[in-house]
Amino acid sequence: MTTCPTCHSSNLDSSRFCDECGSRLAAVAAEQTATAEPPAYVPPATADAVPRPVSVTSIGVPPIAVNEPSGISPLPEAPDVAGPVHATMVIERGDGPGTEFKLVNSDSTIGRWDADNGVFPDIDLDAFDSDAKVSRRHAKIYRNNGSYFIEDLGSTNGTYVNRGRRLLPGNPQSLADGDEVIVGKTFLRFHIVQ
Repeated sequence: MTTCPTCHSSNLDSSRFCDECGSRLAAVAAEQTATAEPPAYVPPATADAVPRPVSVTSIGVPPIAVNEPSGISPLPEAPDVAGPVHATMVIERGDGPGTEFKLVNSDSTIGRWDADNGVFPDIDLDAFDSDAKVSRRHAKIYRNNGSYFIEDLGSTNGTYVNRGRRLLPGNPQSLADGDEVIVGKTFLRFHIVQ
């Protein structure tokens, strides 16, 4: 097993990136193969330095605390994003009900994070989809001339709007404020922010 130098979680020796925080593991794996002991903890340089939570919010990864006690931790919150928020998606049913995702880009993808394959969705349901029913690249929401649309990206378990028929990949469906969107087993509510 390879230990991540950032979050100290265990990963398979064949992993190139940490499954928890996405840090690169290639250099660590070579170093740990040479020595059987995990890297030693280095205290902060000054007495007033406090370890901060590590987060990769620019790619949509929920924050992960560095010094959490071992055991079961609560579900992470959706990351804060920079920029003007024009719409939100809120989990209503599934893992993490009440979790809100802020949409700031004209196009926002829904899916599950996969660093090995370069998949970093804007609405990352990886931590909120324990059954793995959401595809890595599941669907996208986009704005066009002030109207919103959702399009399935060829997902395995489908995308549904207001419990209607399954969306066909590549055929956009219009979205209105308050519409329900189902991806896999996760039920989300779409809201326009104005």
